[in-house]
Amino acid sequence: MTLDTIVIRAVFTILLVGAGYFLQPFPSNAANQIGLSASILSAVVALVLAIGVIFFELRIRQASLKTLIGAAIGSTLGIIGATLIGFLITAQKWDHPLQAFATIALTLFMGYVGLMVGAAKGDYLDLGALGGILSDRSTTKLTYKILDTSVIIDGRVADIAETGFLSGTILIPQFVLRELQQIADSSDSAKRNRGRRGLDILQRIQKNGNLDVQVWEGDFPNVREVDLKLIELGKQLNAPIVTNDFNLNKVAHLRGVDVLNINELANTLKPVVLPGETMRVFVLKEGKEYNQGVAYLDDGTMVVVDNARRLIGKNVDLIVTSVLQTTAGKMIFGRAEDNQKPDPREQRDYPREARDFRPPRPQAIES
Repeated sequence: MTLDTIVIRAVFTILLVGAGYFLQPFPSNAANQIGLSASILSAVVALVLAIGVIFFELRIRQASLKTLIGAAIGSTLGIIGATLIGFLITAQKWDHPLQAFATIALTLFMGYVGLMVGAAKGDYLDLGALGGILSDRSTTKLTYKILDTSVIIDGRVADIAETGFLSGTILIPQFVLRELQQIADSSDSAKRNRGRRGLDILQRIQKNGNLDVQVWEGDFPNVREVDLKLIELGKQLNAPIVTNDFNLNKVAHLRGVDVLNINELANTLKPVVLPGETMRVFVLKEGKEYNQGVAYLDDGTMVVVDNARRLIGKNVDLIVTSVLQTTAGKMIFGRAEDNQKPDPREQRDYPREARDFRPPRPQAIES
């Protein structure tokens, strides 16, 4: 909530309360019955009315444009239908109080039903059929990209944005900045370094003149977790969330919010490896299964090598047998080739004394 919004609401409330105090729309006898003057009673009623209007405004701001248009059309059609039926009721010779009550009740009923049904079915409206009258504002909302805390700390989003593949307005919520500040002020050195790295990445993004970076000052007080706040903001702005958090990715998809996952992009850009190809990798450690070794490519892809337990700490040639693609990344499975030839570069890593060492010959035992 910005300062300008607070000032406007305060001025609206003061004007409405002042109008009620000086104009005194309620009669004096009604005010005397509850022990108040007419001016005080009118001011109190105006204050309650102003609070109700502000609450209604806060709720309606969270609705999408399609919902508002659907609600307006539905309520208008409902009131028109109630008016036509009201003519039939007026033509009948009923008791006057019953006739007036039936007309008012029918108008409220039709207007309420039309409002609720129109708001519920507003998502089916096609605003493009209006000839682009309302398309500019809708297009602006769709160009927002909301940054998550994890993707800011990761840092790769700055490289992607600098290459021009991340278009539109980059939106940084205020609650994400607060979380980064808390991480940067943590007593844990690892967390503190991660938080400071995230702040450095934000400065790098803001200094890029080709990017439109904005800070969203709003908040969702009823929502505590930052991930859920990001989802609510994505729903409100109809904008995707840029993240590399696996859990946030799943929850956002369940809530109907689009996600741009940096990890999925990195996995997509990795070189394609087909079964039967030959690769040369460095076996780093032992695998989980018997006689397995584990290696890693330069981009962090995990390679599981069969028959490589004896080759740990060496460069080996393997034949790719299968490739497993998951949402968490890519895994390559292969089999070490038989008769591995030692790499001469590996021999230079050992001292010369170790390479030239020969075991002593056993001496003959004298009888």
